[in-house]
Amino acid sequence: MSHLTDKRILLVGGKGGVGKTTVSSALALLAARRGKKVLLVSTDPAHSLADAFGCRIGDNITRLTANIDGLELDPDREVEQHLERVSVQLKQFARPEMYGAIEKQMRLTRQSPGAQEAAMLERIANTLKLGLKDYDLTIFDTAPTGHTLRLLSLPEAIAAWTQGLLNANRRSEKLAEVLEHLTPKAGRSIDNPLSDPKEHATADMDARTKAIAETLLTRQRLLLRTRELFQDKEQTALLFVLTPEKLPILETARTVKTLQQERLPIAGLVVNRILPEEAGGDFLAQRRRQEKIHLQQIDQDFDDLPRYSIPLQATDIQGIDGLNGMADLLKNAGL
Repeated sequence: MSHLTDKRILLVGGKGGVGKTTVSSALALLAARRGKKVLLVSTDPAHSLADAFGCRIGDNITRLTANIDGLELDPDREVEQHLERVSVQLKQFARPEMYGAIEKQMRLTRQSPGAQEAAMLERIANTLKLGLKDYDLTIFDTAPTGHTLRLLSLPEAIAAWTQGLLNANRRSEKLAEVLEHLTPKAGRSIDNPLSDPKEHATADMDARTKAIAETLLTRQRLLLRTRELFQDKEQTALLFVLTPEKLPILETARTVKTLQQERLPIAGLVVNRILPEEAGGDFLAQRRRQEKIHLQQIDQDFDDLPRYSIPLQATDIQGIDGLNGMADLLKNAGL
């Protein structure tokens, strides 16, 4: 029998506060029980992963339990490290008098829209390479829906932008060739035809141009490969978590529709925290009547997707024991 944990990449998404981290962590434990070596990655700035497992994780791969390693990606740190790498690369290709302008541009870029997502996407792409190489399954506990949406739709946009830079780079090369032919060869003589000082500058320019092009091409290949992986339904699945309440239903419906248009493989929904039948009292009876309407809405809006129902628990789910209990619930629900 095939399980969702047989995939190579799982992305768990949903509105904030619906239980994504708990579901991601429990899925990792369930996969480990099934003999998988798992890398569990948090891209949510709030980082509840460490709280769920009751240990420090951070930006270095950390052993959480047998067959499960954890990693928390810090968006702010990713931006700083990404811009530092870009700055170093640009300075390799620029004259020293340009360094001040480069540093100013990096300061402006740090505050620009999409900087965090672009930096995170590149880190996620590299983390995916590591996950596919060293692990059976990589699970991403993603940020709340809007951030995840931007992240998952970025590879194509950034690859297109990179292609634009490559095209501009090629046009610059051609222009440089034309100018080279049109420029008088000052400094040359019949006795010394190789004395043109601009030849050294042209060689430096060629080296810089090739280095820039190679950097851009490497990045483009990485992002396009990530896009292909995200869309590969044989290897990847997106699982959304929601609760039977109005706002999570509306937000999940919009997100699922958008990601289906992006041809990303939505594997189903975990409908979390459903009131158990044995929960009594007038207040809960009224709440259950309201919940029934929302559950009908979920069945109607997502009739083309598998739905996995998880009951509300009497206590918080924390630590390995609590997460193992949640893993049992997920397994019983059919995951």
